Amino acid sequence: MKAVIYNQNGKKLEESISLPKEIFDVKMNADLVHQVAVSQMANKRRIIAKTKNRSEVSGGGRKPWRQKGTGRARHGSIRSPIWRHGGVTFGPQTEVVFKKVISKKMRRKALFMILTSKAEKEHLIVLDSLKIESPKTKLMVDILDKLPAKGSRLVILPKKDETVIKATRNISKTKSELAQNLNVLDLLSFNYLILPKDSIKVIKETFLKE
Repeated sequence: MKAVIYNQNGKKLEESISLPKEIFDVKMNADLVHQVAVSQMANKRRIIAKTKNRSEVSGGGRKPWRQKGTGRARHGSIRSPIWRHGGVTFGPQTEVVFKKVISKKMRRKALFMILTSKAEKEHLIVLDSLKIESPKTKLMVDILDKLPAKGSRLVILPKKDETVIKATRNISKTKSELAQNLNVLDLLSFNYLILPKDSIKVIKETFLKE
């Protein structure tokens, strides 16, 4: 599969680039992509809800009243869940594990499937290069507006470029990411992928050598 190359002014260049078949020609398996995406969301989940059970609340050092003869129901501790300020039954605990294990091979294949889908839908915009003089949002907006990518956009960089990263940070529905850190969830979250042609080489070197 070949892709058209654009310059920063949004004009098509005469040259084109051949996309690696191992990455951009992988048959889609929606179930696998879904499984990898769910596992990634589960692994990112932070457990912040926590309730105290009857062993953790204060009080309850002695029996509230004697077992018999008072006419009241028998109780052994004021920490019981049926008491006000008592422990919580079956409440959320920090010991819950939501992590899902997915093999590296499955994650990599799902990544290639989405990249293939983006290329087939022409939602993959390849640039000859991406450079701006200063980390100004306006400069980055001018470049993005000239490209045929109207919607949410993920800018994939071949290496860390603080100027581009800072210039992209405040643009709505736009995010920058290093090619070596690509993942399924990010690719699914954005309609268009914008990447300098050097990023394709980094993707190939990073994910095909695993």
